Amino acid sequence: MDSAEFHAAVYEMVRSIPPLKVTSYGHIAKLIGMPAHSRHVGQALKFVSPDVQPPIPWYRVIGASGKISSRGPGTNGAQRQREELEAEGVAVSVSRSGELRVDLREYGWFPAPGTVGGGQGAGAGQTHAAVTTHVQEAAPADEESDLSELSESDG
Repeated sequence: MDSAEFHAAVYEMVRSIPPLKVTSYGHIAKLIGMPAHSRHVGQALKFVSPDVQPPIPWYRVIGASGKISSRGPGTNGAQRQREELEAEGVAVSVSRSGELRVDLREYGWFPAPGTVGGGQGAGAGQTHAAVTTHVQEAAPADEESDLSELSESDG
């Protein structure tokens, strides 16, 4: 699977997250058949244009612990994500250390792989099953996927 196909699969799956729900980067990776590539999901979401149609609710994807990622020093990405989630009705708390968090017990969305239909748009109208099948065919378990241009290691 090349970078463009990976991004399209991520965007299609993120569009499937219902309002008032969040999921993790790792769960999106699992749902698209690339469970070892959670960091790549985050990288793909960094490239989302606010003008893309249909919109991609990037703000519904957070860390597996419920933490909103900082996006690095001097950035306001975490605050923007908080504002988007709160505008939708998702409660975001601030820990004593200043971390922004979402209660995954209340707002978490973690469907089993293969049970979610994708939305229209970046996947060119393919269903989630079609994207998953393509991913599985393109990246057999015994071969490395072609995501080396995104990052050398998934950590």
